Amino acid sequence: MKTENLEGVARKLVAPGKGILAADESLGTMEKRLKSIDVPSSEENRRAFREVLFTTKGAGDFISGVILFDETIRQKTRDGRAFVKALEEQGIIPGIKVDKGTKAMANFPGEKITEGLDGLRERLTEYRQQLSARFTKWRAVITIGDGIPTRSCIDTNAELLARYAALSQEADLVPIVEPEVLMDGTHTIERQFEVTERTLRSVFQALAVHRVVLEAMLLKPNMVVSGKEYPQQASVQEVAEATVRCMKRVVPAAVPGLVFLSGGQSDLQATEHLNAMNRLEGLPWQLSFSYGRALQAPVLKAWKGDAANVAAAQQAFHHRAWCNSQARFGKYTEEMEARKATA
Repeated sequence: MKTENLEGVARKLVAPGKGILAADESLGTMEKRLKSIDVPSSEENRRAFREVLFTTKGAGDFISGVILFDETIRQKTRDGRAFVKALEEQGIIPGIKVDKGTKAMANFPGEKITEGLDGLRERLTEYRQQLSARFTKWRAVITIGDGIPTRSCIDTNAELLARYAALSQEADLVPIVEPEVLMDGTHTIERQFEVTERTLRSVFQALAVHRVVLEAMLLKPNMVVSGKEYPQQASVQEVAEATVRCMKRVVPAAVPGLVFLSGGQSDLQATEHLNAMNRLEGLPWQLSFSYGRALQAPVLKAWKGDAANVAAAQQAFHHRAWCNSQARFGKYTEEMEARKATA
């Protein structure tokens, strides 16, 4: 298997100052997003919202790639261009979410397993050869709770992530490996650190067993934060230091970049945490972002499902992407939020 091209794609996805837009929400998640602005989740409304994001002028200055959903990768802009083409015209690399979502893990109450390996080889061929995707994403979910996560849950999800990654590289696609330790719960930042470290150890052992080329993949980890319901939330600096310390213990330097998920953080929190991490010294990889809600929330709010609001919504997206681009250099400041009007 030749991976020189894949290594080039992986490096482009984590190019300095750029990050990934996760626009791969399932139909259920999109329904919730649109419901929050009182817009019905029809195929046309989903398409129209994605078009707002994908046709924002200048987005390619800050966004290196977009993760699409199966429905979205087949859709077109109003003027008839395939979404993939519209992205490529901005220099943005199209990618695709390939897992089939999480299900309850049999015999393990409160734990989840990700499905989607059946028929994956054939689907990857279509995504790469017919639909021009260049990278893929698969998400595993690890929950912290009473007596969980179990070793069985962590190791099974790690094995599935590794098998998916190997199949992706075989199909000439860069895999983004996403083992998300959820921030839901009353746990401390120390507990999140411990579970994240354990999970990532298992993932990289499985990737080695399946001969996944580290230089031709990206990791999409959670940040190490306090549980959402824990009364004393860790500071921005504590989150940055704990996250980088955890990653340095486990993630090989051969991986070109880490594209952090926002995991339910607010758009501002996600930017502040990324910024603080990039201010730390001695980082062996690019520290980037692969945000969904943290890039889209202000856009939805401005758009409200109305074509008359497209310019304002695109301005909101451009601003959020620019702020995160600054955070990639550790140069983001709160004052930048005031520049919305001119950004």
